[in-house]
Amino acid sequence: MKDFANLIKKLDSTNKTNEKVAALTAYFNSASEEDKLWTIAILSHRRPKRPVNTTLLREWATEISNVPLWLFEESYHIVGDLAETIALIIPKTNASKKNKKSLSTYIQEIITLRTLSEEEKKQYLQQNWLQLSYFERFVFNKIITGGFRIGVSQKLMTRALSKSAGIEEDILAYKLMGDWTPQNTTYQKLILEENPEDYLSKPYPFYLAYAVEDNFQEELGNIQDWSFEHKWDGIRSQVIIRNDEVFVWSRGEELVTDKYPEFQWFLSKIPNGTVLDGEILPFGGKQIGNFNDLQTRIGRKNLSKALLEKTPVILNAYDLLEWEGKDIRQRPFSERREILDQLISECDCDAIGLYLSETMEFDTWEAAAKERELSREKRSEGLMLKRKDSPYLVGRKKGDWWKWKTDPFTIDAVLTYAMRGHGRRANLYTDYTFGLWDNGELVTFAKAYSGLTDAEFRQVDNWIKKNTLERFGPVRSVTPHHVFEIAFEGIAESSRHKSGIATRFPRILRWRKDKPKEEANTLDDLRALIPK
Repeated sequence: MKDFANLIKKLDSTNKTNEKVAALTAYFNSASEEDKLWTIAILSHRRPKRPVNTTLLREWATEISNVPLWLFEESYHIVGDLAETIALIIPKTNASKKNKKSLSTYIQEIITLRTLSEEEKKQYLQQNWLQLSYFERFVFNKIITGGFRIGVSQKLMTRALSKSAGIEEDILAYKLMGDWTPQNTTYQKLILEENPEDYLSKPYPFYLAYAVEDNFQEELGNIQDWSFEHKWDGIRSQVIIRNDEVFVWSRGEELVTDKYPEFQWFLSKIPNGTVLDGEILPFGGKQIGNFNDLQTRIGRKNLSKALLEKTPVILNAYDLLEWEGKDIRQRPFSERREILDQLISECDCDAIGLYLSETMEFDTWEAAAKERELSREKRSEGLMLKRKDSPYLVGRKKGDWWKWKTDPFTIDAVLTYAMRGHGRRANLYTDYTFGLWDNGELVTFAKAYSGLTDAEFRQVDNWIKKNTLERFGPVRSVTPHHVFEIAFEGIAESSRHKSGIATRFPRILRWRKDKPKEEANTLDDLRALIPK
């Protein structure tokens, strides 16, 4: 654990990519295979399940440190991180010098902890808190709470692992995809060995686009070199047909085959050795719906017949990654699309819920811009631009794939509630709730915590502390006064929200110091933005 804690400390203390890669590489060169495997798992979000709820963690930490619970809660809101707060209040001891348990040993104990009684859990945690140094305790708590976010992407971790293992990054990225855990594999099998049978259900690493920048038309050059299509607002997925089985993977590397039983029909039309990249879209009434429709299916453990009938889905395919059992990602996009177009045109795929995302070509950027203006009418988020000769790469790479999104919806709303932020903003009120006017009252419609500068956040924080009306734990209601322009990507009716409306990805666009609260928008103004 000591070596892993030192690694996390080094990673947390620098923003320089090369230094992070060097620290990770050195760790992979010296750690045991068991510790390397769990490190890879933790940094690719495959942490063990939380064995203890946070309420008990708070109680046991305050008990051993003789800190009142109210003081712990106040400290937590200042620190902004539960694992760090617990690590800070535990009394110092010299026991950590004798502690030589490895990372993998600790994690196996944490997994076993879920099966123990509450008293046994308490005894284990308190004993280990006293045996660990501050930073080891912090890392131990992070593993317990499942909140391991330290600014290291899987791509960066893969780069370091590539240097250590001598295996190409693209090959490693593929190996690390899929439904593995350190409990069902080994470092040797996952990283070093070639196991063809392990690849049956594995997706390919997704290729991601960058948002276009100012004056991008000049930089992209001849418009004839580009293929256009709409950017669909659904769930990015790969559907794999191999060995008479269908596997559905989300972009978050989650196997979601059971969530989309409709795609089993693909076996009747699509040959083995095919991997499709596309967007899962709601398709009620034979029309593309909005993302809010999909949310009725996301997270459901059981899909009833009624739900499947109410919210049917399709796969809108836009790329072909594997064909006749061969990886064709290095072939030009235009060639991959030619094969995909022919496959779907010949299979009567509408009947099985497999559609083709139409590609378009334009003679001028003005013509492309006019098509982009139709995006909301077509239930898309804008346009995708793909260079015709581009291969299918790994991760987010600049140059060949771009997203040209529509301008966001905007509305002016009044700040009504505030809560402290996290991390470096733990001392500031930066998480805001906004309301719109409805019959003389402000009705909550969205929360946002990004979009202002650090200086603006400090100004708002200072004002909030002087204009608090009530406190509800960490939340403060404030005097309605300040107006902010809120931007968001999507909007739909929703019975789950007090306002009756759900917005997607709300964020602060600007602080409207020029506008009094009485001139903020109404709930009717928001409803008017819902596409007909």
